[in-house]
Amino acid sequence: MTLFMVCAIEAPCKINLHLSIGEKRPDGFHNLSGIFVSLALADTLRFECSGKEGACSLEMNWTLSGEAISRELPRESIPIEKNLVFRAVSLFRERTGFKNGLDIRLDKRIPVGSGLGGGSSDAASTLLALNSLAGEPLPMEKLKEMASFLGSDVPFFLTGGAAFVSGRGELVEPVKFPQGLWVVLIKPPFSSDTAVAFRLLDQARERETGEEFPGKKLPKKALIQALQEDPGTWPFRNDFFGANGANTGAFRVILEDLRKAGACFAGLSGSGSCCFGIFNAREAAEKAEKVLAGQGNFTKLTFFLAQKAKTVVE
Repeated sequence: MTLFMVCAIEAPCKINLHLSIGEKRPDGFHNLSGIFVSLALADTLRFECSGKEGACSLEMNWTLSGEAISRELPRESIPIEKNLVFRAVSLFRERTGFKNGLDIRLDKRIPVGSGLGGGSSDAASTLLALNSLAGEPLPMEKLKEMASFLGSDVPFFLTGGAAFVSGRGELVEPVKFPQGLWVVLIKPPFSSDTAVAFRLLDQARERETGEEFPGKKLPKKALIQALQEDPGTWPFRNDFFGANGANTGAFRVILEDLRKAGACFAGLSGSGSCCFGIFNAREAAEKAEKVLAGQGNFTKLTFFLAQKAKTVVE
């Protein structure tokens, strides 16, 4: 078994084109179904085997990706006990016996608390990178099992691309990738707490009587087929929209601004706080990015990313 000493890997973000949240399960999670698509905006992780056996250090660098449309990326701290990179390292060591000391550098470009899955993607890329460093001891099925243990979004990021995701996030079915589309991301100067969003959604539903869950009338086949149609006809929705308390009004304004700027489709990713607009032409997307930049928002033009994260051994 060949052991490598240094490797680097990209950790792309995602948006939820459609996200339907079902009832709460006995294990405390919610069933969900939706269309997930990875984007070119990504964090970068570099792993070096060095230092004392079993030790692990993490250096986080907050960088501004692309043009300085947004003057500063929100620099929100991540407690060690909640840092998914550390948790992924610990889990990988536990399952494989990999004991090499690790120095990790994380160049952070994906805003925290945005619904773009940055932390989950970092965790998935950590599993892929460590598996490469250790000489590929684990097959993909084992990595998927570990990813599911780390978080609901993590399994998707092992493969990326476009997928129909269900269960609590562990069931990932690749689907045909939409072509020729551009994405403008807008994150307002506040973050969303996923646990709070789930609680607010559950409370809102408890107040409803005799109504089906939003999005329940959109079956899997129809969602997958719609992805290949013009974005202007997409029936997608996000059940979290409207369940974000005082932030809902801000999301409505951003989505309306994106539509006025020419977006064929606009939505909220995850539980927020990042909104996105889908454009058929790059020129229109670039213009919208410039028009909508400012007011403390993180604004970024990007595009759909077809391939999964790949480890580069140095």
